[in-house]
Amino acid sequence: MSEVTAQMIEQGRGGDPVAASRRRKMNIKLRHARQTLTSAEGDHSGPYDSLVRLFAQSAKLATPAFAVLVLAAAFAGHYWLPLERALLWDGLALTALVLRYSLGWAYLRHSDRDQVAGRWRGCFIIAEAYSGVVWAVLLFPLLQSHDAEARGFAFAVIMWVACIAAMANSAIPGAVGAALLPMMVAVLFVFGPASTQLAAALSLLCAAILLCLVVLTNALHRTALAGFSFQEEKEALIAELEQAKLNSDEARRRAEGANLAKSRFLATMSHELRTPLNAILGFSEVMKAELFGAHAVPAYKEYASDIHSSGQHLLMLINEILDLSRVEAGRYELKEEAVSLPGVVEECRHLLALRAKNRAITVSESLDGELPRIWADERAVRQVTLNLLSNAIKFTPQGGEIMIKVGWTAGGGQYLSIRDTGPGIPEEEIPVVLSSFGRGSMAQKNADEGSGLGLPIVRGLVELHGGEFKLMSKLREGTEVVVIFPPERVMNALPQIDPNAPSEHEIARKAAARARRSRGKAAA
Repeated sequence: MSEVTAQMIEQGRGGDPVAASRRRKMNIKLRHARQTLTSAEGDHSGPYDSLVRLFAQSAKLATPAFAVLVLAAAFAGHYWLPLERALLWDGLALTALVLRYSLGWAYLRHSDRDQVAGRWRGCFIIAEAYSGVVWAVLLFPLLQSHDAEARGFAFAVIMWVACIAAMANSAIPGAVGAALLPMMVAVLFVFGPASTQLAAALSLLCAAILLCLVVLTNALHRTALAGFSFQEEKEALIAELEQAKLNSDEARRRAEGANLAKSRFLATMSHELRTPLNAILGFSEVMKAELFGAHAVPAYKEYASDIHSSGQHLLMLINEILDLSRVEAGRYELKEEAVSLPGVVEECRHLLALRAKNRAITVSESLDGELPRIWADERAVRQVTLNLLSNAIKFTPQGGEIMIKVGWTAGGGQYLSIRDTGPGIPEEEIPVVLSSFGRGSMAQKNADEGSGLGLPIVRGLVELHGGEFKLMSKLREGTEVVVIFPPERVMNALPQIDPNAPSEHEIARKAAARARRSRGKAAA
């Protein structure tokens, strides 16, 4: 009992440290996903945090491209601007790039980015506004120049810078607007008061292009926001499913552990349960038979008979529980030998013939006597047959009929079929009657309903032999139970014995005669 108790404690209270660690990590992940999803559904801080992080990454990656653009613009601008002014603008532009790169690097290195994302978002917008002012400082004198090439260069730089800013800063639309607004103001300030139609057309075209880029950036931002929201929902759903799977695995492990502990406990209690029952049965039988003298009160003999019959019923119930527990615990050892299935069925039919006769039940059989033997546990096969026949007799009304068939299966195995003309089992109750202690509605109406362990024991014993158990029933038509033994257990691979073959004694006698003849020839 100490072994079972220790295992029960280990299975019930103890736990796998690896599984416990996985559960803790999953709880942390699930809590984070729930917080992110809740914030995404409320104030959208969760997806916005991801967008700010995306902007910071883009700021770091796009800095080399902006540096090339700044150097190219400064190199080309010195043709129309004084050298010192071009160098000053170049220094301001590089300062804007360093500020942009530093902010992105600092945000990505921050330990608690989610809590400060809003403040950093404002810093990024200010940095982009500063960069836009720097570009406007370069473009303003070029736009004011009377040289058409300078103005064309200025418009080309505006389009180039606007496109790169729209693509690189689409994660934060406010940053795109802050970067493009100074350049738009410079264009309108220079070309707005101009009287020529060409200047007005160019200014309007430039402003329209910048506005289109802003609108396009907002559309990209909304698409990215929706994508991040879907991603957060997917991660939360995956976390929920993983948590549910962990809970299900833990519940299944505990249930399997409890079931195994129960089965092992019952399987090891055979001696403890049967020993007092043997004393009850023995002493009650002595009292019932009045071996040491007649009872002073006649009722005592009836009481002794009731005690004996109750003890036998209890012993039968305990035997069924122990058999089922051994089967479930995997401790039922088959003592396999060559067994004749028709012979066992015939013996069981004779044992229960009197019970069937008392209920006026006709038992017909169709046994193939030429079937080869099967390699099986004879006691288990007999128990299977007795349980099925007992159930058929129990639930068949008086005057009914039971048909027993034994023969070949299509695959080369052997089968046992027992069909009765009883009330049948409703289709929805078949899983109930096949479960432990399960009884259908017809069994509950029967006075001799039994323990509900017969069919589970039969199915367990058949499965131990590698066979198949089938239960087919229709209400008010009857029930048929089929037990199939696989072809591997049929002993038809053994060579047949020739009835005309000489016996071992005859073979030895002939060998001795040949030896004597050979010795006589050698002596002559």
